[in-house]
Amino acid sequence: MENPELVEKSGKRVVLLGNEAIARGAAEAGMGLCACYPGTPSSEVGLSLADMAKKVGFYFEWSTNEKVAAEVAAAASFSGVKSMTAMKHFGLNVASDSFLPLAYTGVRGGLVAVVADDPLGHSSAQSEQDTRFYARMGNFPVLEPANAQECKDFTIKAFELSKRYEIPVILRTTTMVSHSIGTVKLGRIRKPVTKGRFVKDPSRYNNLRPNLQNLHYKVLDKMAKLEGEGAKLDRVEGPTNAKIGIIANGVSYNYVKESGARGARIAKLNMTNPISREFISRFLKGLKTAIVVEELEPFIESFVREVALEANPGVKVHGKDVFPRVGEFSPEIVEAGLARLKVPGVRPKDFRKHDSDMKKIKLPARKPVFCPGCPHQFTFKAVKNAMGKDTVWSGDIGCYSIGIFEPYNMIDWVISMGASQGMAHGIKKVSNQKVVAFIGDSTFFHAGMSGLANIIYNKSDPLIIVMDNSITAMTGHQPHPGTGFNAMWEQTTPIRIEDVVKALGVKHVAVINPMNQKSMEAKVREFSRKKGPAVIVSRCMCQLLRKRLIRAGMITKEGKLKSKRKPVRHSGLTGGRESHSG
Repeated sequence: MENPELVEKSGKRVVLLGNEAIARGAAEAGMGLCACYPGTPSSEVGLSLADMAKKVGFYFEWSTNEKVAAEVAAAASFSGVKSMTAMKHFGLNVASDSFLPLAYTGVRGGLVAVVADDPLGHSSAQSEQDTRFYARMGNFPVLEPANAQECKDFTIKAFELSKRYEIPVILRTTTMVSHSIGTVKLGRIRKPVTKGRFVKDPSRYNNLRPNLQNLHYKVLDKMAKLEGEGAKLDRVEGPTNAKIGIIANGVSYNYVKESGARGARIAKLNMTNPISREFISRFLKGLKTAIVVEELEPFIESFVREVALEANPGVKVHGKDVFPRVGEFSPEIVEAGLARLKVPGVRPKDFRKHDSDMKKIKLPARKPVFCPGCPHQFTFKAVKNAMGKDTVWSGDIGCYSIGIFEPYNMIDWVISMGASQGMAHGIKKVSNQKVVAFIGDSTFFHAGMSGLANIIYNKSDPLIIVMDNSITAMTGHQPHPGTGFNAMWEQTTPIRIEDVVKALGVKHVAVINPMNQKSMEAKVREFSRKKGPAVIVSRCMCQLLRKRLIRAGMITKEGKLKSKRKPVRHSGLTGGRESHSG
């Protein structure tokens, strides 16, 4: 195993990532099935569970995308099996079409959705999305851990609440919680129940009118009861007679504790949807000032302001008037905000000097770079030489997104997984410009086939470059339908991208190794003049993967297969506590 501490015996204290602790918590809860699609900062949840699966006895899979993963987990839960899915925040966008109705239908075995938000965009290009609004819109309870121990404990609690109230529970983390390392006290791993039986029940699974409204009433009733659960989970510390109160969640709570705010009463919200109105009302009693410390949107702050109108109309509520709505927090940001509000115990002079000193240091911003020898560099070079600079470059999500930076400047936008082809088609319908769409192999299986089908169906002719490096590289080298093996390291029938493209009806299809620059350039020039859609599969193995396979004795330096042994566990290459930029 990559981290043998994940399956250590009960009672031991071990050091785990927050994401690893979530995986351990799932095992201790008796989870029987987990289906995920990798997406940083959530990837290590799946990587850890993939490693643990056969030893503990549950089923794990990397699904083709987050929507499919949510469907797999939901169906298992319908059958009475405790299930989990894990994804990054944008993954919930993909899964939402299937996930949101689950609050209405409910679940039987318990279903936990781990969703990792990414303030500051450490590993996310598109936006600083706040998952909590999905929970409010869809009526899902949300638990937010602040450290590795809570990641494990809250996972177990999430399964318990999901089972008891028959509703999916979101375990929301952020990058700093998912990727922090802490000491975790282990509990007993429960033997998982991996087989169940679906029992037909039209009263809950028929969500068409007129039953839809009945289901809506039921989920609202569940959420009202869950407010009481939130009041039990949330906690208050500090002097009861304090006139200043601080309300915080997740990693923000850690920063509040580090600030030295000893004279304030502190409320730690562990359940942030639904927030207990009674808990907040009691906390606000007697306060002159209430300070809400939360990253991103004023989700908690808005609720606190609403409750304060009745509970304590005279209290002054602060939040985004002091703390930024953009980026992630740090101890310095939180301390500076609390100092500005004159919270006892926080010394403002230290932070003014710190800010002044930091402004004097002008460090150049480091852009992400490709790994040495990355084949995507050669694809970009050949395509640019063949097409020229005045081409519209439609980008997608993957290592190749780095092509948006100099010296390549070959991606004009990064919207979402699979968007490159739909966007390229849109440009072609309103412009005579040359258009090239770049999409990766894993992304093609995730969300690319429907975009290509639309291009064929609606008679468009962009040039599509599928950048196939034989693995889902950027999130930690997970397998996908084209690799020939699955998350349980079982050999499967590889789905060849060129076969799928031809089956969809594309007549102009070629597979080229981008290291052969002359052939690649010639084929790009040829295909750019074709009528109708044309697809080039630029196929060359990720160089990090290639090195690992050579070290393992699986292939020669020339790339030829040496052994018929089962595939090497690629997750160890860049998963766990390591990552890479390309």
